[in-house]
Amino acid sequence: MSHLQSVSIPDFGVPLDRPQIPAATLAARCDFAYAKAGKTWLFVYADREHNANILHLSGFDPRFEEAVLLLGPNGKRVVITGNESESFTAISPLPNLEVMLSQSMSLMSQDRTRKPSLEAVLRDAGLQPGDTVGIVGWKYLEPEEWNDERPGYLVPHYMIVILSKIIGGLDGLSDETAVLMHPATGARSVVDVDQIAAFEWASTRASASVWNVLSKARPGQREIEAAGNFLYAGEPLSAHSMFASGDAKHVIHGLNSAGSRILNKGDGVTTAVGYWGGLSSRAGQLDDNDDAFVKIAAGYFDALVTWYETANIGVTGGDLRTAVVDTLAKSNLKSALNPGHLVSYDEWSHSPVRPGSTEKLVSGMVFQVDVIPTPMPAGKALNCEDAVAIADEALRASLAEKHPETWSRIQARKAFIRDTIGVTLGDHLLPLSNIQLCLPPLWLKSDHVIVRS
Repeated sequence: MSHLQSVSIPDFGVPLDRPQIPAATLAARCDFAYAKAGKTWLFVYADREHNANILHLSGFDPRFEEAVLLLGPNGKRVVITGNESESFTAISPLPNLEVMLSQSMSLMSQDRTRKPSLEAVLRDAGLQPGDTVGIVGWKYLEPEEWNDERPGYLVPHYMIVILSKIIGGLDGLSDETAVLMHPATGARSVVDVDQIAAFEWASTRASASVWNVLSKARPGQREIEAAGNFLYAGEPLSAHSMFASGDAKHVIHGLNSAGSRILNKGDGVTTAVGYWGGLSSRAGQLDDNDDAFVKIAAGYFDALVTWYETANIGVTGGDLRTAVVDTLAKSNLKSALNPGHLVSYDEWSHSPVRPGSTEKLVSGMVFQVDVIPTPMPAGKALNCEDAVAIADEALRASLAEKHPETWSRIQARKAFIRDTIGVTLGDHLLPLSNIQLCLPPLWLKSDHVIVRS
């Protein structure tokens, strides 16, 4: 039985130094992706919003413009950028990375007098007639959403036109995005201990930020004043930071950025912060007493616990979804989106957790426990999202050895969740958030969270 109880959340610490991905790891990732694609060239597209694939492979991301990572024969690695990213590529530790400028990738009205032609740059890089090119876009289309015999590439059209012109037609092009993004076998879907440690850094800091906003929100503040407690310190974002409120007459738009609306007691409130590899979100009621709403929150919490109790190595995404959906139904709730998805440099990369999925959870996956309950009464909001990693014994031992501070925080969280929240996490589950499973439905009583008897 779940109920509301006074709880003191320990100070698990908030790390300053972000773990780095070793150069050798990046090189191995590039070699793996290139070999798996099996083409003469692998063409990895990126822009400001869709940078996760290039980040995973190179450690570089374009901040204002487009970029391309080319992987080719004999270990050739080329990053092509516009004017503003050309010097920023130095941030990449990827060995033997060649930088080439294509000013067509720059923002409009910037200089185009030196290297305006992407076609010329690609030819200089080594692409030629008869080559095959695997395209990695920012996502890929499933068969049920694309029935054309031609691939539906999720990259700018002009790049496809140029590539087909160089190699002698469209037949030599193929969509290889799944090499990186398939929910079970994609290179970004299953990661190593260094990546888990980097994502734990992000998740820890995001959760500290969200809790600071939640615990300090008060009636009379404007939303933007409440959001002033985000503790933002320049961390790279995976999503816009969110804060929204409303009452029975004002719809709560959970994706909204903070505005000028004044918070009132009894409002529904929601907030979220996402950094590379970890998002934390909470939603509840700006109140200190509402038994009916607490009852709804307790039923929702049971579904969260079901997620953690069901998610295990070898479990299918379909079975995990069914277990969570069935528990929600006991409280007349549904899941607004997939109840759980993979998280990476992008807030949502893909998910094996969907109806009928036979894709299995494996060691090395990092999940956003994204169980968003619906419907909610007018003017109410409820949510409790954090990231968790799945790790077998060997991966756990490696994480403990290479990143002892990360491991120490994870173990302390597990003990707190077991001894205070009343939920025992399996050895394979690594909580990455400082507020994992901490759900205060009443924000003016944030020291009271839902626990299990």
